[in-house]
Amino acid sequence: MEEEKKTFTPVPPMQDAGFERYILRGRGQILQVMKELIDNRCLMSAYIRGGVSYVSAVLKVMPDDEAILIDVSPDAEIHAKALEAEQILCTTQINRIRIQFTATGIRKVVDEGRPALRARLPTEVLRLQRRDFFRLQVPIAHNVTLTIPPAEGAEQAPSETRVVDISGTGIAVQVPADLRELTIGEVLHGCTLRLTDREPLPVDLEVRNINRQLRPNGTEQLRIGLRFESLPRSADTRIQRYIFNVEREINARTRGGF
Repeated sequence: MEEEKKTFTPVPPMQDAGFERYILRGRGQILQVMKELIDNRCLMSAYIRGGVSYVSAVLKVMPDDEAILIDVSPDAEIHAKALEAEQILCTTQINRIRIQFTATGIRKVVDEGRPALRARLPTEVLRLQRRDFFRLQVPIAHNVTLTIPPAEGAEQAPSETRVVDISGTGIAVQVPADLRELTIGEVLHGCTLRLTDREPLPVDLEVRNINRQLRPNGTEQLRIGLRFESLPRSADTRIQRYIFNVEREINARTRGGF
């Protein structure tokens, strides 16, 4: 378990208010999700107010007591904060299905000789079956860009565009209206995505939607939604890490919360 924790990629919390219909409230459904987390040995991100988080897991479900046990942090300071917290926000994935729930009524217990945190059985669990529901708006200050090569046979130079939002399945960019003619379903080969970390990522992208927007100065621009057609190895992890880091920065700076 400890080796798995070292390689675990944190799962950022989802705060979009449009997920109401994906919330499970049935006790049987929630118990099933908790058991799936245990059976699949799913690690999860446990977020405590103040921008603190650690890698945890659901250890046991106790239906008769309406309770669950979750793993503790090995860091004494974080463990103390978890015990003081009114709630802990837990996020994870099962076969690329995102799971999120809030653990409340936290108290320290010892189970089979090992420390654990006991919490009430959640009354709500967010279960998203598609990864592209969560999209992160890229901060303007971040220099996240996409370079699009010219059309085949064209003599123009590659175009560098600003990425305005990103998810695990795609991105949206803003480009001048006269960039080049694009069509829905077209695949853009040989693009380059630059995040804020390390070397750029070579990507192929499928055009999914094109929307014209009028800027305050009267000029037109295009907002183009693109789906990742292909990604190099480890690219998905880097994208998810970027999303997590930005969410953590925003929350710590503006909300002091999860």
